[in-house]
Amino acid sequence: MTRPEFKTLKAIFINCTLKKSPKSSHTDSLFQVAKTIMEKENVSVEEIRLVDHAVPPGVYPDMKEHGWDKDEWPEIFKKISAADILIIGTPIWLGEKSSIAQKLIERLYGMSGMTNDKGQYLFYGKVGGTIITGNEDGVKHCAMGILYSLQHIGYSIPPQADAGWIGEVGPGPSYGDTEWKGKKISPPLGTDSDFTNRNTTFMTYNLLHLASTLKKQDGYPNYGNSREEWDDGKRWEFENPEYR
Repeated sequence: MTRPEFKTLKAIFINCTLKKSPKSSHTDSLFQVAKTIMEKENVSVEEIRLVDHAVPPGVYPDMKEHGWDKDEWPEIFKKISAADILIIGTPIWLGEKSSIAQKLIERLYGMSGMTNDKGQYLFYGKVGGTIITGNEDGVKHCAMGILYSLQHIGYSIPPQADAGWIGEVGPGPSYGDTEWKGKKISPPLGTDSDFTNRNTTFMTYNLLHLASTLKKQDGYPNYGNSREEWDDGKRWEFENPEYR
């Protein structure tokens, strides 16, 4: 088997925990599994904890133009736009993704009308996945909403594009914890879960494979999906190819 090379790829992990740094994040702990794989494959990796930044809610590129005094989103978006892979991580609260994850999706949606140099929507040719942690049900539910949102704005979603870990329902230790109520946990909770480790590994490599494939072929052809051509009056050709 020929080992593929991924060294030209860039990945950005956005942690949507509610905890500001330097507090420990269980989502970050599971991120490390995927990040370690990517770094081993010589992928350029960066992680952002969104709650650490002044990013207001909204669906516009810069919310300073809509009443907010400060908005760090434009600078964060430059990093997202430069990455081939986006992984959104979130804890589960009340069975849903965090409010920070929802805000991230809304801010991404606010950029989705932009186009690339082919006249396609900006996120075409980029790949998305998600990692979920918590100690209540909802991994698949949260992943479903996040992955739908990503594909809707133009990201490509490979097979098995989500991974997660949940503990026992109710108050208790979470992924990566080494202690709970004075009792030591060894190894750190969840890190020896074959199911989680397998799914996270498969997700990571599927993201890398799809991102590599798309990058090598310069994304998607713009035949039939160019917003620019549609707006330039070629809608009739799109709808009636027999008249070309």
